[in-house]
This record gives sequence, structure tokens and C-alpha cells, in this order.
Amino acid sequence: MEERPAAHDTPVGALPIIAVVGPTASGKSDLALALAERLHGEVVNADAMQLYRGMDIGTAKLSPVDRRGIPHHLLDVLDIHEEASVAAYQREARADLAAVRARGRTPILAGGSGLYVRAALDHLSIPPTDADVRSRLEAELATNGVEVLLERLRKLDPVAAQAIQANNGRRIVRALEVIELTGLPFSATLPTREYVEPTVTIGLQVPRPELDERIACRVHRMWEAGLLEEVRSLDAAGLREGRTAAKALGYSQALAQLDGRLSPAEAIEETIVATRKLARRQESWFRPDDRVTWLAHDDPRLLDRALAAVGAPVSHNGPR
Repeated sequence: MEERPAAHDTPVGALPIIAVVGPTASGKSDLALALAERLHGEVVNADAMQLYRGMDIGTAKLSPVDRRGIPHHLLDVLDIHEEASVAAYQREARADLAAVRARGRTPILAGGSGLYVRAALDHLSIPPTDADVRSRLEAELATNGVEVLLERLRKLDPVAAQAIQANNGRRIVRALEVIELTGLPFSATLPTREYVEPTVTIGLQVPRPELDERIACRVHRMWEAGLLEEVRSLDAAGLREGRTAAKALGYSQALAQLDGRLSPAEAIEETIVATRKLARRQESWFRPDDRVTWLAHDDPRLLDRALAAVGAPVSHNGPR
């Protein structure tokens, strides 16, 4: 792969890790590419669904051509029947970030999966898991409902119960699993906002009405680009066997369309609504972090402002 020359004289090693975050459809991939071109950088993916091979259209994954010769890491590393693991991602992401730095390049983490971003960048200990314990708790959740498990969590770890959304059954199950396996409060494992390595995080802001419209347009384009055909092919390869991939936004709705449970219009509309909810959760995740430098996604000088935020020289000639 052809490597691009650095566009300034500042030693790349003097720059921090750069993270580009924000809600879906805010332009993170484009800004990460522009920064990589200017700063002799490589991009490390922090979108959980882009880890999966073959899940391209529905995740808005950049094609090899669209990556413009910039090396990208942690794309297409899982088969669709495999379960994504935060612990495995943390290990691989940190190794990739260190390897990029060792090559004399600037590491750029880009994505909207908040826990994955924190796992890569922050002091975060990943507790153990146990499939049998998890299955038993999930069965209890299905039988008794989320409120019963939440009440148990309130007694065992009121701090965690307060921090987790009351309707987030999966997260409540995880908290109870950790408590059972470790004997420690789940809240003791929650991440602190403290970077492991020097890092600058740039967040992209999009006004809510505009973001909603961008999401709707993106979903319609996905169906027009052949998402249904992509999902049909993945389904034949075992998409439904996985615990994670089949539940991805757009993919679960496309499966329902293929099964005749949703019409095309219903599948698209359900995906739009679910994606807008995801965007709200992403904003809620990143917004309280006062380490994030927020920039308007459509600022004509977005790249210059991002370069200034990371301490790199600003040039008005644009990327080369």
C-alpha cells in the first residue's frame, strides 16, 4: 500500500493519539481521513459493527478505495457468527495504536462505540465473563423481567444500579454477572476518565434536526446500495448464528424484511427510528466528558480547527 508523506515538519512522535468521536452520520470517517493525510497517520476503528467481515453497507464502512491509501486497522477482523468482546478489542486496539506509533506515524482512533473508545484510551479493567452464569441470568431476565434483576442490583451495588439505565437489561445482567464472578461491586470496574497515553479527543457536533435528516438519508441510501442483498448473503453464511451481528441496526430489520415480517418501507422506517435513538445514546455517552473538544461538523475550517486542537501546524492549503 502506498504511503503518503507527512504534510508538516512537526515530528509525528510529538503528537498525541487523536480520537474522533460523535454520533453516527456526523462525518467521523471523513475527518479521520483528512487528519491522517495531514499527519502521516493511520486509522484504528472504534465502531463495534465494523469489526465484522461482510457487514459493509449497513455499517457505512469505507471501501478500500474510499480509504485513499490510508492504512485502517480493526476492520473486518471477526466472522459474523463470532461475538464481539470489549476485552479482546481493548487488547487489539491498544496493540494497533502502539504499533502505529512505533512506525513513526500518528494513531487516529475513529468511531462512535463509546465503550470501545473508552476501552482503547482510558484506564479500564475488563472483568471476567462466564457463559453459564450469563445464560442463567439472561433466562431470569426473559422470565421475570428487567425490574426484578434491577432490584437485585440495587441491593448488591446501588452505585451501579444508579448508573445503568433502568431498561438496559443486558447491562444489568452484565453487572450481576461480574458481581457473582468477582465478589466485587460492578461499579468498581467502571472506567475513569483518565487517558492511558496522551490523547486529544475531537467530537463532531450536528444539530439534532440536521442529524435526524442525515440519518434518514443514510438509511435510504443503504437500501438503495443493496443492503438487502448483503444481508441475504450474510444470512446464507450464518448471520443468525451470532449473538451480536444479527442484532445490528439495519441488519435485524433487513432480516425481518427477508422473513416477510416487515415491508420494505417498515424496515427502512424502523431502522431510521432505531438509528436516531442510537445517536441520542452516543451523544449522551460522549457529552459529559469534558476532555472532548467539540467542533461543528460543517465548519468550513473544520480540519484547521482539529489540527489546532492536537497541536499540529495549520495550513490553509488543505490536505495533500
